Amino acid sequence: MRDRRAENGRCAAGDCRHRPGLSFRKDLHGIREDAVTDPDNAIICERRGRTAWIRLNRPKTLNALTIEMVDAFESHLVELERDETLCALVVTGGERAFSAGADLKELQQRADGSGYESGPGTFSDRLNTFLCRLEEFPLPVIAAVRGWAMAGGLEIVLACDLLIAGESARFGDAHANYGLLPGGGSSVRLPRKVGPMRAREMMFTGDSYPAADMKLAGLVTTVVADTAVEDEAGRLADRLAQRSPAGLRRMKSLLTYSAEQPKEAALRMEQLQWALHATSHDLREGISAFREKRTPLFTGN
Repeated sequence: MRDRRAENGRCAAGDCRHRPGLSFRKDLHGIREDAVTDPDNAIICERRGRTAWIRLNRPKTLNALTIEMVDAFESHLVELERDETLCALVVTGGERAFSAGADLKELQQRADGSGYESGPGTFSDRLNTFLCRLEEFPLPVIAAVRGWAMAGGLEIVLACDLLIAGESARFGDAHANYGLLPGGGSSVRLPRKVGPMRAREMMFTGDSYPAADMKLAGLVTTVVADTAVEDEAGRLADRLAQRSPAGLRRMKSLLTYSAEQPKEAALRMEQLQWALHATSHDLREGISAFREKRTPLFTGN
Protein backbone atom coordinates (compact mmCIF):
# COMPACT_ATOMS: atom_id res chain seq x y z
CA MET A 1 0.00 0.00 0.00
CA ARG A 2 1.00 3.61 -0.40
CA ASP A 3 2.71 5.66 2.23
CA ARG A 4 1.18 9.11 1.74
CA ARG A 5 0.02 10.14 5.22
CA ALA A 6 -2.58 12.45 6.55
CA GLU A 7 -1.66 14.88 9.27
CA ASN A 8 -3.33 14.62 12.65
CA GLY A 9 -5.71 17.17 14.09
CA ARG A 10 -9.03 17.84 15.76
CA CYS A 11 -12.38 19.30 14.86
CA ALA A 12 -15.35 20.37 16.93
CA ALA A 13 -19.01 20.17 15.98
CA GLY A 14 -20.20 23.63 15.15
CA ASP A 15 -16.62 24.94 15.09
CA CYS A 16 -14.12 25.26 12.25
CA ARG A 17 -10.55 24.48 13.26
CA HIS A 18 -8.62 23.57 10.15
CA ARG A 19 -5.41 21.63 10.49
CA PRO A 20 -3.75 19.59 7.77
CA GLY A 21 -5.48 16.27 7.24
CA LEU A 22 -8.85 17.27 8.68
CA SER A 23 -11.89 18.94 7.22
CA PHE A 24 -14.85 20.24 9.15
CA ARG A 25 -16.62 22.92 7.13
CA LYS A 26 -19.53 25.13 8.20
CA ASP A 27 -21.68 28.01 7.03
CA LEU A 28 -24.12 30.24 8.89
CA HIS A 29 -26.55 27.36 9.24
CA GLY A 30 -24.01 24.83 10.58
CA ILE A 31 -21.99 22.32 8.62
CA ARG A 32 -22.27 22.61 4.85
CA GLU A 33 -24.05 19.66 3.30
CA ASP A 34 -22.00 20.06 0.11
CA ALA A 35 -18.64 20.35 1.89
CA VAL A 36 -15.69 19.92 -0.47
CA THR A 37 -12.23 19.08 0.77
CA ASP A 38 -8.66 18.93 -0.49
CA PRO A 39 -7.81 15.35 -1.55
CA ASP A 40 -4.96 15.31 0.99
CA ASN A 41 -7.50 15.48 3.83
CA ALA A 42 -7.82 11.84 4.83
CA ILE A 43 -10.76 12.31 7.21
CA ILE A 44 -13.75 14.51 6.43
CA CYS A 45 -16.32 15.32 9.10
CA GLU A 46 -19.59 17.03 8.16
CA ARG A 47 -22.93 17.69 9.75
CA ARG A 48 -26.19 17.24 7.85
CA GLY A 49 -29.11 18.25 10.01
CA ARG A 50 -29.03 16.08 13.13
CA THR A 51 -26.63 13.57 11.61
CA ALA A 52 -22.82 13.66 11.60
CA TRP A 53 -20.97 12.11 8.64
CA ILE A 54 -17.36 10.92 8.77
CA ARG A 55 -15.70 9.95 5.49
CA LEU A 56 -12.44 8.06 4.96
CA ASN A 57 -10.72 9.91 2.12
CA ARG A 58 -7.53 8.32 0.80
CA PRO A 59 -8.95 6.97 -2.46
CA LYS A 60 -5.58 6.34 -4.12
CA THR A 61 -4.72 3.87 -1.34
CA LEU A 62 -8.23 2.38 -1.10
CA ASN A 63 -8.52 4.29 2.19
CA ALA A 64 -5.62 2.43 3.79
CA LEU A 65 -5.46 3.38 7.46
CA THR A 66 -2.54 5.25 9.02
CA ILE A 67 -1.94 6.12 12.65
CA GLU A 68 -2.72 9.74 11.83
CA MET A 69 -6.08 8.78 10.34
CA VAL A 70 -6.99 6.67 13.35
CA ASP A 71 -6.09 9.48 15.74
CA ALA A 72 -7.98 12.05 13.67
CA PHE A 73 -11.08 9.85 13.48
CA GLU A 74 -11.04 9.38 17.25
CA SER A 75 -10.64 13.13 17.77
CA HIS A 76 -13.80 13.71 15.75
CA LEU A 77 -15.65 11.19 17.89
CA VAL A 78 -14.55 12.91 21.10
CA GLU A 79 -16.01 16.19 19.90
CA LEU A 80 -19.19 14.71 18.45
CA GLU A 81 -19.95 12.86 21.69
CA ARG A 82 -20.54 16.24 23.33
CA ASP A 83 -23.24 17.32 20.87
CA GLU A 84 -26.57 16.38 22.45
CA THR A 85 -28.53 17.53 19.38
CA LEU A 86 -27.18 14.71 17.20
CA CYS A 87 -29.24 11.57 16.58
CA ALA A 88 -26.89 9.46 14.44
CA LEU A 89 -23.43 9.10 12.92
CA VAL A 90 -22.77 7.79 9.40
CA VAL A 91 -19.31 6.42 8.53
CA THR A 92 -18.47 5.97 4.86
CA GLY A 93 -15.59 5.66 2.43
CA GLY A 94 -15.13 5.85 -1.33
CA GLU A 95 -16.62 4.24 -4.41
CA ARG A 96 -13.91 1.59 -4.82
CA ALA A 97 -13.35 0.90 -1.15
CA PHE A 98 -14.67 1.64 2.28
CA SER A 99 -11.19 0.73 3.55
CA ALA A 100 -8.69 -1.94 2.54
CA GLY A 101 -7.26 -2.01 6.08
CA ALA A 102 -3.98 -0.86 7.56
CA ASP A 103 -1.38 0.84 5.39
CA LEU A 104 1.13 -2.03 5.31
CA LYS A 105 3.86 0.19 3.89
CA GLU A 106 3.60 2.45 6.93
CA LEU A 107 3.57 -0.62 9.18
CA GLN A 108 6.75 -1.86 7.50
CA GLN A 109 8.43 1.53 7.84
CA ARG A 110 7.81 1.46 11.58
CA ALA A 111 9.47 -1.94 11.99
CA ASP A 112 13.01 -2.39 13.26
CA GLY A 113 15.48 -5.25 13.15
CA SER A 114 13.76 -7.11 15.98
CA GLY A 115 10.30 -7.10 14.39
CA TYR A 116 7.18 -5.00 14.11
CA GLU A 117 5.82 -2.59 16.68
CA SER A 118 3.73 -3.81 19.58
CA GLY A 119 2.54 -2.38 22.86
CA PRO A 120 1.21 1.01 23.97
CA GLY A 121 1.08 3.79 21.40
CA THR A 122 1.57 1.56 18.36
CA PHE A 123 -0.84 1.30 15.44
CA SER A 124 -2.55 -1.81 16.79
CA ASP A 125 -2.98 -0.28 20.24
CA ARG A 126 -4.36 2.99 18.89
CA LEU A 127 -6.63 1.22 16.41
CA ASN A 128 -8.07 -0.87 19.23
CA THR A 129 -8.65 2.20 21.41
CA PHE A 130 -10.32 4.07 18.55
CA LEU A 131 -12.61 1.17 17.65
CA CYS A 132 -13.71 0.74 21.26
CA ARG A 133 -14.66 4.41 21.25
CA LEU A 134 -16.55 3.99 17.97
CA GLU A 135 -18.38 0.93 19.29
CA GLU A 136 -19.33 2.85 22.45
CA PHE A 137 -20.33 6.05 20.61
CA PRO A 138 -23.49 7.16 22.45
CA LEU A 139 -25.73 7.21 19.36
CA PRO A 140 -26.47 4.76 16.53
CA VAL A 141 -23.58 4.46 14.06
CA ILE A 142 -24.43 3.58 10.45
CA ALA A 143 -21.74 2.22 8.12
CA ALA A 144 -22.31 3.03 4.43
CA VAL A 145 -20.09 0.67 2.44
CA ARG A 146 -19.17 0.42 -1.23
CA GLY A 147 -16.34 -1.72 -2.54
CA TRP A 148 -13.80 -3.36 -0.25
CA ALA A 149 -14.07 -3.53 3.54
CA MET A 150 -11.09 -5.67 4.45
CA ALA A 151 -9.03 -6.32 7.60
CA GLY A 152 -8.99 -3.00 9.49
CA GLY A 153 -11.79 -1.77 7.23
CA LEU A 154 -13.92 -4.72 8.32
CA GLU A 155 -13.00 -3.98 11.93
CA ILE A 156 -14.41 -0.45 11.58
CA VAL A 157 -17.64 -1.91 10.18
CA LEU A 158 -17.85 -4.37 13.08
CA ALA A 159 -17.83 -1.46 15.54
CA CYS A 160 -20.90 0.10 13.87
CA ASP A 161 -24.53 -0.60 14.73
CA LEU A 162 -26.13 -0.74 11.28
CA LEU A 163 -24.68 -1.39 7.83
CA ILE A 164 -25.93 -0.23 4.43
CA ALA A 165 -23.96 -2.04 1.72
CA GLY A 166 -23.75 -1.53 -2.01
CA GLU A 167 -24.03 -4.49 -4.34
CA SER A 168 -20.28 -4.23 -5.06
CA ALA A 169 -19.31 -4.37 -1.39
CA ARG A 170 -17.08 -7.22 -0.28
CA PHE A 171 -16.14 -8.03 3.29
CA GLY A 172 -13.17 -10.01 4.54
CA ASP A 173 -10.88 -10.35 7.53
CA ALA A 174 -7.85 -10.90 5.24
CA HIS A 175 -5.22 -10.92 8.02
CA ALA A 176 -4.38 -14.58 7.35
CA ASN A 177 -3.47 -13.75 3.74
CA TYR A 178 -0.37 -11.83 4.87
CA GLY A 179 0.57 -13.61 8.10
CA LEU A 180 -1.03 -10.89 10.21
CA LEU A 181 -3.18 -11.08 13.31
CA PRO A 182 -6.19 -8.87 13.99
CA GLY A 183 -5.39 -5.81 16.08
CA GLY A 184 -8.74 -4.03 15.92
CA GLY A 185 -11.04 -6.53 17.58
CA SER A 186 -12.25 -8.77 14.75
CA SER A 187 -11.51 -11.93 16.76
CA VAL A 188 -14.01 -10.65 19.35
CA ARG A 189 -16.61 -8.74 17.33
CA LEU A 190 -16.80 -10.89 14.20
CA PRO A 191 -18.11 -14.03 15.98
CA ARG A 192 -20.72 -11.91 17.74
CA LYS A 193 -21.92 -10.46 14.43
CA VAL A 194 -21.88 -13.50 12.12
CA GLY A 195 -21.61 -16.45 14.50
CA PRO A 196 -18.57 -18.52 15.54
CA MET A 197 -18.41 -20.87 12.55
CA ARG A 198 -18.66 -18.18 9.85
CA ALA A 199 -16.16 -16.05 11.78
CA ARG A 200 -13.67 -18.92 11.84
CA GLU A 201 -14.12 -19.45 8.11
CA MET A 202 -13.59 -15.76 7.38
CA MET A 203 -10.53 -15.45 9.62
CA PHE A 204 -8.78 -18.71 8.75
CA THR A 205 -9.21 -18.43 4.97
CA GLY A 206 -8.85 -14.65 4.59
CA ASP A 207 -11.48 -14.82 1.85
CA SER A 208 -13.82 -11.96 0.96
CA TYR A 209 -17.59 -12.29 0.74
CA PRO A 210 -20.26 -10.34 -1.16
CA ALA A 211 -22.78 -8.12 0.56
CA ALA A 212 -25.64 -10.55 -0.09
CA ASP A 213 -23.82 -13.32 1.81
CA MET A 214 -23.05 -11.00 4.68
CA LYS A 215 -26.69 -9.95 4.89
CA LEU A 216 -27.67 -13.58 5.33
CA ALA A 217 -24.94 -13.91 7.98
CA GLY A 218 -26.34 -10.96 9.93
CA LEU A 219 -23.57 -8.42 9.36
CA VAL A 220 -25.33 -6.28 6.74
CA THR A 221 -28.64 -4.52 7.39
CA THR A 222 -29.62 -3.62 3.82
CA VAL A 223 -28.14 -4.16 0.34
CA VAL A 224 -28.84 -1.51 -2.31
CA ALA A 225 -27.36 -0.37 -5.61
CA ASP A 226 -23.94 1.25 -5.23
CA THR A 227 -25.32 4.59 -6.38
CA ALA A 228 -27.96 4.49 -3.63
CA VAL A 229 -25.75 3.62 -0.63
CA GLU A 230 -25.31 7.09 0.82
CA ASP A 231 -28.88 8.10 0.03
CA GLU A 232 -30.16 5.01 1.85
CA ALA A 233 -27.87 5.71 4.82
CA GLY A 234 -29.12 9.30 4.84
CA ARG A 235 -32.75 8.17 4.81
CA LEU A 236 -32.12 5.83 7.71
CA ALA A 237 -30.34 8.60 9.62
CA ASP A 238 -33.26 10.95 8.91
CA ARG A 239 -35.64 8.40 10.41
CA LEU A 240 -33.48 8.25 13.52
CA ALA A 241 -33.47 12.05 13.66
CA GLN A 242 -37.23 11.90 14.22
CA ARG A 243 -36.68 9.89 17.39
CA SER A 244 -35.82 11.13 20.85
CA PRO A 245 -32.07 11.81 21.16
CA ALA A 246 -32.30 11.01 24.87
CA GLY A 247 -34.09 7.76 24.15
CA LEU A 248 -31.58 6.75 21.47
CA ARG A 249 -28.66 7.45 23.79
CA ARG A 250 -30.16 5.29 26.53
CA MET A 251 -30.99 2.50 24.09
CA LYS A 252 -27.44 2.52 22.72
CA SER A 253 -26.06 2.48 26.26
CA LEU A 254 -28.22 -0.54 27.14
CA LEU A 255 -27.26 -2.45 24.01
CA THR A 256 -23.56 -1.78 24.56
CA TYR A 257 -23.74 -2.72 28.25
CA SER A 258 -25.80 -5.89 27.74
CA ALA A 259 -23.30 -7.27 25.21
CA GLU A 260 -20.67 -7.54 27.95
CA GLN A 261 -22.75 -8.45 31.01
CA PRO A 262 -24.63 -11.46 32.38
CA LYS A 263 -28.37 -11.47 31.75
CA GLU A 264 -29.28 -10.51 35.32
CA ALA A 265 -26.96 -7.50 35.38
CA ALA A 266 -28.21 -6.35 31.97
CA LEU A 267 -31.84 -6.55 33.09
CA ARG A 268 -31.05 -4.55 36.23
CA MET A 269 -29.41 -1.88 34.08
CA GLU A 270 -32.50 -1.75 31.88
CA GLN A 271 -34.66 -1.02 34.92
CA LEU A 272 -32.21 1.63 36.11
CA GLN A 273 -32.23 3.35 32.72
CA TRP A 274 -36.03 3.20 32.65
CA ALA A 275 -36.16 4.92 36.04
CA LEU A 276 -33.87 7.68 34.76
CA HIS A 277 -35.85 8.07 31.55
CA ALA A 278 -39.21 8.12 33.34
CA THR A 279 -38.76 11.77 34.33
CA SER A 280 -37.57 12.96 30.91
CA HIS A 281 -39.34 15.55 28.78
CA ASP A 282 -39.09 13.32 25.72
CA LEU A 283 -41.01 10.48 27.37
CA ARG A 284 -43.81 12.81 28.47
CA GLU A 285 -43.86 14.42 25.02
CA GLY A 286 -43.98 11.06 23.24
CA ILE A 287 -46.93 9.81 25.28
CA SER A 288 -48.76 13.13 24.90
CA ALA A 289 -48.20 13.09 21.13
CA PHE A 290 -49.54 9.53 20.92
CA ARG A 291 -52.71 10.46 22.80
CA GLU A 292 -53.18 13.67 20.79
CA LYS A 293 -52.46 11.92 17.46
CA ARG A 294 -49.67 14.29 16.47
CA THR A 295 -45.95 14.12 15.73
CA PRO A 296 -43.85 14.42 18.91
CA LEU A 297 -41.45 17.33 19.30
CA PHE A 298 -38.44 15.82 21.03
CA THR A 299 -35.83 18.07 22.63
CA GLY A 300 -33.31 15.47 23.80
CA ASN A 301 -34.12 16.10 27.46
